[in-house]
Formats: sequence, C-alpha cells, structure tokens
Amino acid sequence: MFNSLSEKLDKVFKNLKGQGKLSESNIKDAMKDIRLALLEADVNFRIVKNFVTEVEKRAVGQEVMKSLTPGHQVVKIVNDQLVSLMDNSSVKLDIQANKLTKIMMVGLQGSGKTTACAKLANHLRKKNGVKPAMVACDVYRPAAIHQLEVLGKQIDVPVISDTNEKNVVKIAETALKWVGNQNIQLMIFDTAGRLHIDTEMMTEVKKLKNAVKPDYIFFVADAMTGQDAVNVAKEFNELLDFTGVILTKLDGDSRGGAALSIKAVTDKPVLFVGLGEKISDIEAFHPDRMASRILGMGDMLSFIEKAQDAIDDQEAEKMATQLMKNQFTLADFLVQLQNIKKLGPIDQILKMIPGLNIAGLKDAQIEEGKLVKIEAIIRSMTTREREHPQIINGSRRIRIAKGSGTTVQDVNRLLKQFEEMKKMMKQMTSNKALKNLKLPF
Repeated sequence: MFNSLSEKLDKVFKNLKGQGKLSESNIKDAMKDIRLALLEADVNFRIVKNFVTEVEKRAVGQEVMKSLTPGHQVVKIVNDQLVSLMDNSSVKLDIQANKLTKIMMVGLQGSGKTTACAKLANHLRKKNGVKPAMVACDVYRPAAIHQLEVLGKQIDVPVISDTNEKNVVKIAETALKWVGNQNIQLMIFDTAGRLHIDTEMMTEVKKLKNAVKPDYIFFVADAMTGQDAVNVAKEFNELLDFTGVILTKLDGDSRGGAALSIKAVTDKPVLFVGLGEKISDIEAFHPDRMASRILGMGDMLSFIEKAQDAIDDQEAEKMATQLMKNQFTLADFLVQLQNIKKLGPIDQILKMIPGLNIAGLKDAQIEEGKLVKIEAIIRSMTTREREHPQIINGSRRIRIAKGSGTTVQDVNRLLKQFEEMKKMMKQMTSNKALKNLKLPF
C-alpha cells in the first residue's frame, strides 16, 4: 500500500535534504512534485490544493529557513499535515463487556462488507474482551447469509439468520429479542449492498437503522476503488450520518487516495483497515503510524503489536533462555517460523521497520515459498534429528530431501544457516545490554 506515493515523496525529500539551505524557489519546486505525487495517488484535487498550500505556508517560515536541517523540517511538516488529514481522534469507540453495543455495517456490494463483519467481531472480541454475535440482514445477495454463517463458524461467533424472511427489520427484531437471553455484548448487523446506490436500498437501511438504533454505523469501502469509494461514502453519509469508515483491501492499493481523501470529503474518519484475506487481517487505523509508513519511516508500534498478538510471552521468554544456554533446536526454529507467518506477508512486515530501504525492497525477492520449503524440510526430520542436527549425515540428508520434496543442497543450506544463526543469536544474548530482552522470534 502507498508504494507509489512513498517512492515519489522519498525522491522529493532526498533532494531537499541534499540542500545545505532552502530557498523559496527550492520549496516551490518541491511542492509541485508533492502536488503531482498526491494527484497520481488519486487524492481529491481540492484536498491536494489545500494540503500543498498549508505545507508551503509553514515551509517558508523562519523555523525552516533558518534551521540547520531544513530538509528534515519540511519532512516533519508534511508528516504533521498527513496526520491532520487522516485524523480520527474525534471518534472514540466505547465497547465494553458490561453493556450491549450494536454496530451496523453499510456499503456497496463487493466492498468486502460481510467479511469485514467477521474480521471486526474477531478483532473487538480480542481487544475489548466482549462476546460478539452477527446478524445476517443481507437477504438479496445469493449466498450472503451462508457466507456469514461460514465465517461465524470459523471464529466461533453465533450468527442470527432466517432464510425464509425477507423483511430485514423483522430479522433484526428477532435477533434483538434473542440476544436478551444470551451473554452477548456486541451485535454486528450485516446489511445488503447494491452495485450502486439506489432509493430502495437506502430506504431499507434507514428503516433498519431506526429499528436497531445502532451505537455505531460503519461504512465499508474498497480502498482499491479510490475516489469512487470517497464519492459513495459522501452519499451514504448524507443519508445515514455514519460514524466512521472501514477501508478494505488497503494492502492491494498502491496509491492510497481513498485513505487520504475520505476524512476531508465526508468529515468522517477511517477507523479500521483490512490488510489481507485472513480473518485476523484487520487493524485499528492510526493516522500517525500511517503517515510514518507513507514517508518511509516505518511503523514500529504496529510491528510490536503484531508480534505481541502472534507470540506468547512465556514462549518468547523460554526461547531467550534456550538461546543463552545454546539449547535452541530446529524444533524451536520451526515454532518461530510459524510465529513469523502469523505476523502477515513478510514484505509488509519489513516495511514497518524504520530505516529500511523501501525502494530496495521493491526489487528484493521476498518469497513466502522459501519459508514453506524450510518448514517442509524440518517436518521431514525425526524428533531426534530436530533436537540434535549434528547427527544428520549424508544418508539422512537424502531421506529428508526426498520426504520434503526438496534437494540435498536445500537441506545442507538450511543446516548451515541454522548453525550460523545460532552463533549470531548467542553473541547477541551474551551482550549484557540484551540479556533481559524478550525476542519476538
């Protein structure tokens, strides 16, 4: 996400940082490039105009022109302006285990609304400690009810549905009566979408809103549709006055125009983003972290949160102890590989690390398949071989290669890399400053 915009802005800032002093002419040239980069990222043209005007106004001020590092000052101003553009601090979600919270999901067909229901239910259950239920109020799209039921089973969340009822208000009322006898603190209502906004659809969701009286209404938008998503959001907001936006498929949107435009156009912020196809691929939207990613400065807080969610504290502590005692085995290595896979696509994770060359990563061959190959090799070993890799002789290597569908050279490479990693990790953990560090993987 934001790859194209990040690369263009990086070039602008490299040029500015290379200047000992900045003149108004330098800044004006930079603003032209920033304007073009934002327009190519499919950001609304009025927003681009206001954005560049504000940045230029601050960039030609005394604090920048007389600064020892004027280029860095301009980067800070752009960062601040990006955060302001996506600011969502005005909306505070109050979802607690001691009360019932009702959420309505609205949007066009194909935006990923039904999947977003399950992702949100799973996310809020983990983060807020609530027990959720989902209500199937999309009675038009073929298999919509079945899809929600399948997703509900995957995450062990009850789904209230009625395939014989076409009146969504009655379905909602039945669900509200049912929940009164259950220990449910969160209800998420999936609603019908259309390929475009029509009067019938909007009338129905307005009736449903009046019947449910939701605490929050989330508009679900496909980030890859860019300004179309923003325009649709504006129309929905005028009719429903929704709370905020869930942007889906942000991982597939290399431009980012919707994420940067939607708040300024609708005055309703992005609150959650979908970053993949798995149920766990959703996260709260943090404007400061997103601005940091756009400007190529990484996002360590999100990286740490992902690691904490994926890796058990006791497991991390146990591994650190084993490393210091030189008892780290291939079996432990297999566990850590599985933990890394839980964090998400490797290229996305690496981009969260500050100081990493994003442009360089573009050409790097970060293959998920290599992890699968390593995992297959280790799984083809016996328990004793994983615990004591030094016993793996020539005949064992041939057997392991055949069992994993790889070559003897692949097995040799893994064993060599594992020994080198053990040496490196032992050196790190023997350092006094690192002894108390809990390694995530």
